[in-house]
Amino acid sequence: MRTTALLAGCLMLTASCGAATTGAASHTVPHKSVTAQPVITTPSQSPTPPPKAVKPVGDTVNTRKVPFTGAKAFDRGRKVKLVWWSGVEPCTVLDRVKVKETSRRVTITLYEGTAAKAKDVSCIMMAIQKTTTVKLKAPIGKRKIVDGGKQR
Repeated sequence: MRTTALLAGCLMLTASCGAATTGAASHTVPHKSVTAQPVITTPSQSPTPPPKAVKPVGDTVNTRKVPFTGAKAFDRGRKVKLVWWSGVEPCTVLDRVKVKETSRRVTITLYEGTAAKAKDVSCIMMAIQKTTTVKLKAPIGKRKIVDGGKQR
């Protein structure tokens, strides 16, 4: 009996909450149209940092060839500045740079790996642009610079 009365009360409450009222006591709220204003944003123009200058450290583990994205001769063709994308130190460091010069081309190969001291280190996965400079035995002249780290 109590359950029936409780159930009936709940049904009445539910029905009255959802029912529209009629007569003089009913009030309606006028509908206002809302116009959304466009949000204008401008991209941040933070300056791109220059590439980080690095020198070969040697003694890395998991050493691999890395392609470079730019090579520019300077100092009357006696040096070449290389630029490439890399990772965070000490998890990604420049191991060595191999230069092979012939009469027609200069093949430059970058090797990167993990520093031996970074055994139990966690590094974030973030791209960093790096640069290094190599000296040539003879000025570049009309020789072509070849990336030894690119997949063929």
